[in-house]
Amino acid sequence: MPTITIKELHARTGAWVRKAGTAPLQVTDNGKLVAVISAPDAAPVKSPRKRVLLKEYQAYLKSAGAVRPGTSSGDDLDAIRGNR
Repeated sequence: MPTITIKELHARTGAWVRKAGTAPLQVTDNGKLVAVISAPDAAPVKSPRKRVLLKEYQAYLKSAGAVRPGTSSGDDLDAIRGNR
């Protein structure tokens, strides 16, 4: 993986960014690695997180009947939050 200094990156940003599109590029500052520039498709794709409802909230929804998440009033939210 090619390594350049931050000073070199500032001097020719466009050229280095284009080069990073084909192979990752390490950027150092005073000899320490500070960044890695790579093509967008080289980044790992995160899977969407699953929504997890607290057991207390699930119980509240059951006891509240027809109340749906996102439609309750501020008072209801205070009851859900408890002492948090």
